[in-house]
Amino acid sequence: MLALSGISANELKTIKTDVEIEMESPDDLSAFCKAVMQGDVETVKKFIELGEDVNQKSLGKAPIHYAARYNKADVLQVLIDNGADVKKRCDGGMTAIKYAKLSNATEAQAVLEAAMKKK
Repeated sequence: MLALSGISANELKTIKTDVEIEMESPDDLSAFCKAVMQGDVETVKKFIELGEDVNQKSLGKAPIHYAARYNKADVLQVLIDNGADVKKRCDGGMTAIKYAKLSNATEAQAVLEAAMKKK
């Protein structure tokens, strides 16, 4: 655990010094995006069946960004088949294909390229 001046990193998300440091906690990530990151296809399908928005961002990224970043090609295909926007940008301006390329996520990249050709 990181502690600064008696303040635990677990207690704060933003620490002010000369620069601002923002820390994201995995606990803040939506359950849907956690299932996407873990590659849990059945849980992702169940969330979608129950009405989950496949384009809803969590911590600034849509589920498609997490699937691309972590090379979860099967989940990525499920998201696309259920209306995920393959051109959607995260809050930082990156697309899913960019995440796949930066992560060397070749299977995810292939799924995204095939989906973009169909559009």
